Amino acid sequence: WIDTKTLQAMDATPVGQRPRFAAFSADGTRLWASSEIGGTVSVIDVASRKVIETIDFAVKGIAADRIQPVGIQFSKDGRHAFVALGPSDRVAVVDTATFKVESYILVGRRVWQLALNAAGTRLFTTNGVSGDVTVIDAGTFKPIRTVKVGRFPWGAAARPMVNAKAPDGRAAGATP
Repeated sequence: WIDTKTLQAMDATPVGQRPRFAAFSADGTRLWASSEIGGTVSVIDVASRKVIETIDFAVKGIAADRIQPVGIQFSKDGRHAFVALGPSDRVAVVDTATFKVESYILVGRRVWQLALNAAGTRLFTTNGVSGDVTVIDAGTFKPIRTVKVGRFPWGAAARPMVNAKAPDGRAAGATP
């Protein structure tokens, strides 16, 4: 934990092996930190800087060492956290109130990072080894399409299109 005024380290919260990504909940009260080698996500209470929950993942038919959490993205309503699970080729859907995994979504090979569109209706995954992005319906947790993008995509970002129309004439960012 770094004091942003003094730029000095003021505390540390131990999490699993090889922390890779951290994301604050929308209200700023929780920090979710992925541990790639540890295979877990630690949920930390920001006020106390203590781990309040450690989320483990188990995908049927996938060896534990292939479940390597990296990117984390929260649904627009904050009810779910999506966690990229690396070489398991899955995204976990976690209930943010109970910290229970609700489902696993099969995506491309070695999913690293995630991004939501501005409306919160589409989740994009970067699948490094397969060189593609999987587009997921964020409400139903179902993959919609996979798009080839080139070698080793690692990060994703989405922004609303400004003053533009989609090819079918809808306002930019509108979804059917």
